Amino acid sequence: MNRTFSFKHHLLPHIIAVLFFFGLSATYFSPILFEGKALPQNDILQHRGSSQEATAFREKTGEEALWTNSMFSGMPTYLISTKFPGDLMKFAHQAITFNLPAMVANVFLALVCAYILFVALGMSTWLSIAGAIAFAFTSYNLIILEAGHNTKSLAIAYIPLVLAGLIITFRKGRRNFWLGAAFFAFGLAMHIRMNHLQITYYLLLIVLIFGIVELIYAIKEKWLGEYFKRVTILALGAMLAVGVSFGRVYATYEYGKYSIRGKSEIKPLENAGATATGSGLDRDYAFNWSYGVGETITLLIPDFYGGASTYSLNDKSETYQALLQVGAPEGQARDIVKNMPMYWGDQPFTSGPVYVGAIICFLFVLGLFLVNKRIRYWLLAATILSILLAWGKNFDAFNYFMFDHFPGYNKFRAVSMALVIAQVTIPLLGILALYEVLYGRNKNVDYTKAVLYSAGITAGFALLAMIVGSMSDFIAPADAQLQSSGFPVQVINALREDRAGMMRGDTFRTIIFILLAAGVLYFYLKGKLSATVASLVVGALILIDLWSLDKRYLKHDAFQRQIMETHFQPSPADQQILQDKDLSYRVINLQNPFNDARTSYFHKSIGGYHGAKLRRYQDLIDRHISQNNFKVLNMLNTRYFITGDPKMPVQRNPEALGNAWFVSSVKPVNNPDEEIAALKDFDPKTEAVVDISKFPVTNRSFNAAGSTVKLTSYSPNELTYDVNAAQNGLIVFSEIFYQDGWNAYIDGKLTPHLRANYVLRALEVPAGQHKVEFKFEPKEYTIGNTLTLISSILLYAVIIGAIVFAVKTKPEENQPIV
Repeated sequence: MNRTFSFKHHLLPHIIAVLFFFGLSATYFSPILFEGKALPQNDILQHRGSSQEATAFREKTGEEALWTNSMFSGMPTYLISTKFPGDLMKFAHQAITFNLPAMVANVFLALVCAYILFVALGMSTWLSIAGAIAFAFTSYNLIILEAGHNTKSLAIAYIPLVLAGLIITFRKGRRNFWLGAAFFAFGLAMHIRMNHLQITYYLLLIVLIFGIVELIYAIKEKWLGEYFKRVTILALGAMLAVGVSFGRVYATYEYGKYSIRGKSEIKPLENAGATATGSGLDRDYAFNWSYGVGETITLLIPDFYGGASTYSLNDKSETYQALLQVGAPEGQARDIVKNMPMYWGDQPFTSGPVYVGAIICFLFVLGLFLVNKRIRYWLLAATILSILLAWGKNFDAFNYFMFDHFPGYNKFRAVSMALVIAQVTIPLLGILALYEVLYGRNKNVDYTKAVLYSAGITAGFALLAMIVGSMSDFIAPADAQLQSSGFPVQVINALREDRAGMMRGDTFRTIIFILLAAGVLYFYLKGKLSATVASLVVGALILIDLWSLDKRYLKHDAFQRQIMETHFQPSPADQQILQDKDLSYRVINLQNPFNDARTSYFHKSIGGYHGAKLRRYQDLIDRHISQNNFKVLNMLNTRYFITGDPKMPVQRNPEALGNAWFVSSVKPVNNPDEEIAALKDFDPKTEAVVDISKFPVTNRSFNAAGSTVKLTSYSPNELTYDVNAAQNGLIVFSEIFYQDGWNAYIDGKLTPHLRANYVLRALEVPAGQHKVEFKFEPKEYTIGNTLTLISSILLYAVIIGAIVFAVKTKPEENQPIV
């Protein structure tokens, strides 16, 4: 497939395409743009709660809060709300998205970036628009927005831009060489800025497979010198792209050592049932969301496995009729069927299937017949890898090996996310196949036969899947919960019939779309339609297919008004606690402490919501806090308990030890296992448990009588204490120890401090009156921000230089697509 790519296209078609994309995005998210509504995205609400202290500090001072005490007793804000002023590429993102509101911008960006990729591949305007729709409206892109995974969505949206630069770079000619490298660096920089390393990991796998395929062809074609020249320039571009986000990457890397992504320091609990690797996440935790082998059919048939864990049925459903038969009033029956557990797959729960489209799957199969081998092998290999990785524990021989041995892979969870690769590669190969049918000139290929065979294979496979699937029992784990809740057996059986009906209905839906698209191509090949009309009709069918499916999971009526204001309206418990004007104390919400950041919006919380909390704090949760060890809660200065009981919503803890206190003795231990075990039986008011193998202390006994310490100034990055030590003493602070950034100063002099009680800070002070300060001064932020600024300026210079060079250089003829 050789089509000359010209950079002299008229701007008008591209302007029309962009306006069309804006129209699509605005229409889908009209409640946001025109009605002032928003979506109750759980992760966005959680983020708002977890970042509130940092946000308020930024608005008040203009500075960044690099630490917050509002989550898990204290943690860095690197993965929560840290901004880097040196990141000048934020202006480029605002320009590309026209600074549209979140979600509208996400889909619009995905459409534009995908359009650029297909234009770079030499597609016509209409085919490029069709390809952009196929990429942007893949169900997963909309479903993750419903959940609030906005940065993940943006990271996915930039993937086509990276691939466009990659492909252009590997074309022959100096013009393509430099322009492609600039595109690649820019796209990768924008992608990495979104700070979703798991999506970046999958992008690198796509690029790696592309590189391997190109290397094989470079050897065959004796093009190795040029190959490595291009690889080198792309590597330099990648370094520049990483440099733009160096602050984020560096801080995340350093923090990862101490988070649950890092190496564990203690032996796992005997009854945990976990398969720990010693470094990275626990294997069972990482593979909890594994896509079922049979569930892969949802790429072709969306609700084959029931769709979402919570799904709304209508009055015609078997479940609704069964509820009426057992005596439920109509109104009650309607309310019940609005939230039914339809999903019966392998995952614990899901918001919906990964569906790339019936027509796109048909075109993908067609691409296996028609698209040149060079690009076909790359996209097929990446697709297969994507599916295998998504199977997770359901294909343990392969995935456990990957988890244990492939660099960095054990840092990520929810392996079903690997299907992100497939949702890029399947539409890409599919649209290339569509191009071959409409514009291919290979006299040795029977295009009509290829279309009919591909339609038969895809539709036949869907039909076969339905026949095999009909033999299933359609039982879900949620059924047992329904039965224990008092649902009659006939209602549960009716629910299973609805699952079966959903599978059959979507199978026929898939077959219809395949036959319609194949029919359009057939009539084109018979001379009944023009290529432009065929492109338009197939593109419209792709849009109808994906749009109608997406509306099942992200509906117009899902948008609401004043979500933030309502969610963060202080409860009576919050109002009661906020009357306490002391500088710092902690609160635990007993209702859902470790999966809720709403409490963090108002208070300094013992709990929170984050996927990468400090590992030592997670150890403390697992072994002490969850076991109601009040000694540990006291040492964390847990002053208030939110009970959830309307009669007594708040209980004050009189035993909370305060911000800091002098202790009388050191309880020495020799390793982390002894350290955490010692917290079961010690008096935190008088004793400090210290791992003397890491923090040797010369004095182990102190006279604390008459000594006082008081917190006099608080900000997230700095705490100041007035100390009056009657004798030399040891102070324990109810603050989380984090050696990579926190510095202690006694009367302005930097002084080493130590870790006590497994997670807290401690400091030896001489007799007398002193001013003690703790300042969070991580080198990652200062160094990272400087390199980010330099890299941003360099990248802008590279982009401008590449554009100028491209304009002044004549395009070479007969440039292969890859």
